[in-house]
Amino acid sequence: MAEHKTQETPALFVATLSSFMGPFIISSVNVALPAIQSEFSADAVVLSWVATALLLAVAVFLIPMGKIGDIFGRKKVFTWGLAIHTLASLLGAFSISMPMLIAVRVFQGFGAAMFVTTGMAILTSVFPPKRRGRAIGIYVAAVYIGLSVGPFFGGFLTQYLGWRSIFGVVVPLGVLSVGVTLKYLKDEWADARGTKFDIAGSLLYAASVFLLVYGASLLPQWLALYFILTGVITMAIFVRLELYTPNPVFEIRLFSGNKLFAFSCLAALINYAATFAVTFLLSLYLQYIKGFDPRTAGTILVAQPVVMAVFSPLAGRLSDRIEPRFISSAGMTLTALGLLLFSLIGTATGIIFIIATLMMLGFGFALFSSPNMNAIMGSVDKRFFGIASGTVATMRLLGQMTSMAIAMVIFAVLIGREQIMPSNYELFLKSVKLSFLIFTFLCVAGIFFSITRGELRTKTEK
Repeated sequence: MAEHKTQETPALFVATLSSFMGPFIISSVNVALPAIQSEFSADAVVLSWVATALLLAVAVFLIPMGKIGDIFGRKKVFTWGLAIHTLASLLGAFSISMPMLIAVRVFQGFGAAMFVTTGMAILTSVFPPKRRGRAIGIYVAAVYIGLSVGPFFGGFLTQYLGWRSIFGVVVPLGVLSVGVTLKYLKDEWADARGTKFDIAGSLLYAASVFLLVYGASLLPQWLALYFILTGVITMAIFVRLELYTPNPVFEIRLFSGNKLFAFSCLAALINYAATFAVTFLLSLYLQYIKGFDPRTAGTILVAQPVVMAVFSPLAGRLSDRIEPRFISSAGMTLTALGLLLFSLIGTATGIIFIIATLMMLGFGFALFSSPNMNAIMGSVDKRFFGIASGTVATMRLLGQMTSMAIAMVIFAVLIGREQIMPSNYELFLKSVKLSFLIFTFLCVAGIFFSITRGELRTKTEK
């Protein structure tokens, strides 16, 4: 117990730093795509792979890497993931062609999948249930901060230092994380050691997730439906196989026999699906409708992650004493209210209203995310920590893709394949308002799963 306590601070440090790096590199590089396109003279299809390649790699490897960590050691997988991601980032800063940059993004995604799925598992292994909520709150805050400030700092770095600097700033963070991990984390945390790795299940899982995520990235094209339908069929085959496999790569019964885990994961999926596109929509609104430059728009949008960073650790600590479902449900309710308020914005909406609503969303995110993560990790046996962590990260990724897909489909239907300009500002505003309205209804559905999930205290006391 004493040894575990001496590892709490370094484990929290490296897990939090890595939880920031992954989302930051995803969201910040998206801002640099026009500059990348200009340098390499890439067409739109090839350029889209700069973003898609990383998301696909992360999605495909999350669950298998979580299982490998459970079997062979979470510290080992976590460290190798950081090293691969750091090396790929260094190569990204010196990319000489689009194929090289896309290959770098694949390796970045592979490394990120390794440290994302094991980082939370290590944190859960090191911190006892009575102190776990606060640690998870800090971890979750770092995830949201990475996603939220990525576009702002990505734009700043691209404007003043060039797009390659985005990859460069990640390198020292990765090196520091590897050093702290090797020096201070002594355990391996291989709670499923000796279990056989499910290769067939891993390949089926990878194929199904590839088809689903790639299909979502193609929306609203009709071709997307074929990929998504094939992905759903492949996923059904995967689920069927895993139910009859002695040592499955993913324990399906975590969903079928553990309501607390299943409903908490569904609540997380819905929360990301309802909120990820908020920054995207508001950044366009602030620049096109309100006439702000990118830097000013980014500064306004920072209101949300600041509130989230302050309150996520407090919400996590509160969930150590109060049943998480009550706190999470209150957070989801606040989020739904904030999204409903954003569905009312127009050309005359004041900036104070936007900032105040962003702060409300930030508070809602903080109340929901940390307690929800605490419930998920506390609802499973320690030998499934890697799987549980990978599942949460997969829910986050699928939710992000769903959120953007909803916004893109609405834009395609109402505006069509046209650039946003003064002649279609009215249609753009309708698209934004309709998106927020749909996201509000999603959040209301999420409240149901959040409040009816069951009790964590009863489970952990057993």
